[in-house]
Amino acid sequence: MTTIFTIGYEGATVDGFLATLKQAGVARLIDVRALPLSRRPGFSKSPLAAALREVGIDYVHLKDLGTPKRGRDAAKKGDVDTLRDVYDDQLALPEAQAAAARMLDLAGEMPSVLLCYERDPCHCHRTLLLEAVGQGMTVVDLYV
Repeated sequence: MTTIFTIGYEGATVDGFLATLKQAGVARLIDVRALPLSRRPGFSKSPLAAALREVGIDYVHLKDLGTPKRGRDAAKKGDVDTLRDVYDDQLALPEAQAAAARMLDLAGEMPSVLLCYERDPCHCHRTLLLEAVGQGMTVVDLYV
């Protein structure tokens, strides 16, 4: 059975984030943000990929597994029902289905973690993603 980790960087520092990943034995980070940009220093795509590379962790961005703006806005408000509806529509798209298949293949190759912003996985689409396509996987949520 494949184990997949999830993590949110809300409130984290890059050093603490990297230490958490290394301690868990993560070898690949799969970024499932629609927009891999962040106001938190070090968590935008390019600097994050560079920091991960320095500690031997692979970086892959799967944009099509991100949440559309309406879903992100709902998540910020704690409106999980709207987030679920929006994300269900996203996952029905052919490009999202292809990205989900790629995510499963990648996670099967080496210990991998799904990345998004929200610290609490119950308020994040990464949980919805794994509920939809992660049957048979063991999910471990990491906290920084």
